[in-house]
Amino acid sequence: MKNIPRIFIGDNIKPGMIIPATRELAHYLTHVMRRCDAIAFGGGHEYNAKLDAGGKNIIIGNDTGHADPSGDITLYFAPIKRTDDLINMATQMGVKKLVPVITEHTTTHHINWERMKKIAIEAAEQSNRNSVPEIASPINFAELDLSNLAFADERAAYGALRDNTTKIKSILVGPEGGFSDTEFSALDNAGAIGISLGKTILRAELAAAIAISRITQ
Repeated sequence: MKNIPRIFIGDNIKPGMIIPATRELAHYLTHVMRRCDAIAFGGGHEYNAKLDAGGKNIIIGNDTGHADPSGDITLYFAPIKRTDDLINMATQMGVKKLVPVITEHTTTHHINWERMKKIAIEAAEQSNRNSVPEIASPINFAELDLSNLAFADERAAYGALRDNTTKIKSILVGPEGGFSDTEFSALDNAGAIGISLGKTILRAELAAAIAISRITQ
């Protein structure tokens, strides 16, 4: 089982379905992996599958019964230079939904979101989860619901720590330049929970991974 390739077909697959295989997928299975069987997943389920004799279709078999290890955390994040690394790590850590948030100090605006979706798919295939996280359209900080939210608070490294993450399902991570004073005030006034990530200032993508681990541990 360990060497069987895992492939994301879509969120609405069911046993017995016959799905056209892309040329890229057929090549991957037959020439790269040198096999016709695979594990297809999507929508929280995982199925045995195989490429038909003509190499044109994927035939979906029975449900493997593998439970989806993904969680129900939503990660709000400011786009950064290494957004691809952030999405890769967040997907591997089981995040359910990713929402880009444009903050005052956000400097990275031109992200290829279609490429980011492909990165999320590849990370999901490799991390044994049965679902691919949704990547939502970017929103502005002012549109964000700050209630019942935890955020990576670099001020916590200097003593401003509030660490009560019970039942928190949403995390916000800022850009390379951190949150502005206005944004910190908005977060504090809304009762958002600041999470300490240690005594050093971390790269944004690493801060996201540690914040997720603090919520899910």
